[in-house]
Amino acid sequence: MEKHMVIAGVIVTSTGLNNLEVAPGYVMVVDGKITRKGNIKEFERLEGQGALRGYNVIKMHEEQFLMPGLIDCHTHAPQFPNLGLGMNLIALYWLQEYIYPLESEFYKTDYAKDVYSQAVRRLLKNGTTTACYTGTLHLDGTMELVKSVIDQKQRALIGKVSGNIENKFGYYNNIDTELAETKTFIKKVLALGNDLVLPVVAPRCPLSCDNDMMNKLAKLAVKYDCRMQSHISESKDDITQVLQLNPGCMNYAEVFDKCDVLTKKCILAHGVHLTGHEIDLLKMRDVGLVHCPASNTRLRSGICPVRKLLNHGLKIALGTDVAGGDSTSMLDAIRRTIDVSTHLELLDGQYSAINWKEAFYLSTLGGAKVLNLDDKIGSLEVGKEFDALLIDVYAPGSPIDECNKHFVGYVKDHERLVQLFLSSGDYRNISKVFVKGRLIKDEGALVL
Repeated sequence: MEKHMVIAGVIVTSTGLNNLEVAPGYVMVVDGKITRKGNIKEFERLEGQGALRGYNVIKMHEEQFLMPGLIDCHTHAPQFPNLGLGMNLIALYWLQEYIYPLESEFYKTDYAKDVYSQAVRRLLKNGTTTACYTGTLHLDGTMELVKSVIDQKQRALIGKVSGNIENKFGYYNNIDTELAETKTFIKKVLALGNDLVLPVVAPRCPLSCDNDMMNKLAKLAVKYDCRMQSHISESKDDITQVLQLNPGCMNYAEVFDKCDVLTKKCILAHGVHLTGHEIDLLKMRDVGLVHCPASNTRLRSGICPVRKLLNHGLKIALGTDVAGGDSTSMLDAIRRTIDVSTHLELLDGQYSAINWKEAFYLSTLGGAKVLNLDDKIGSLEVGKEFDALLIDVYAPGSPIDECNKHFVGYVKDHERLVQLFLSSGDYRNISKVFVKGRLIKDEGALVL
């Protein structure tokens, strides 16, 4: 970790959904935290006075900018081998045909180690400094994911999936085994004492966990002060089956609520088909919702009305949802969020599309809020830990061509540089990746 560091140039950060700050300046980082921030004239004065001696000073050139690290709030690490496969099926059939057989193999710790090390490496290369991962039912296999994250210095929330409803693959646990292993997983992760990695209680969904189990898992989460993550209202078939199993409930959210799952520390993926009552309930419980546009589209689950959910005050973040989503990049999630909301606006005109500045927020500070980590990460503010990306808009070999320079007015409009990266860039434009002040990727190559 760089003990003392100063980065100067264009600084980009969100302070709210509709507030993107883009301006020349500097950030000072000491022991992984931002201790000072100011404009470029102040930086020049400090440098001229010799006040920055002993600091590693990085001066960005006019085609670069600094931004917060990207936050993927929902991805399934064991599903990486299935990327791009089975995209002709709807979600529930896809799970049966592709995912349960794949995840059943993760009792093999060597296999788990190999897959997880590649998955974490790929996300870091793509600029994902924080990920909320789902593992499998296997305690030892999911601990391999924990080890991979720690070895590669990523920030992560990790859940060992829980499920006790029988299926034809034998991919379930009895309730006593599952509760014992979840408790052991939590204690093992906490015992590591790594402040970048947190355990998550992870009932897959009400089609995999009965209510007794979800209620007991919720109690475990409270006991160990853990977050919970699951799925809600992903598809209409999903909702129908959940309500068939719970005839006393009016809707999907009520099933979770009766099991005490819905709290401020609850993270739910999808929410494609939420009713008005469910939106009000999730808002009241301060639940975080993760929009996964790629998987919602590829598995034909539906079009999530993100603007409607934001207008009702819900906390919203973005997720790649690999392997239902077919890309590991949060840039892809940003672009598809914009596309899907634009399609919805074109279809009914009721809600305006998400713009690029709002998508930037959802993938940074919005993600931190959903994960209840916004006191630490998500924006480049004094007091926060330094999770950041240094972007080189015209990096050699990247998808952004030199001819764009003339169109954007070169350095005269910094916002256009940011927009270019979000709309057209990829991992090759991400020159440096920092997690808590530690350099993870430098000049395009991972350094760990």
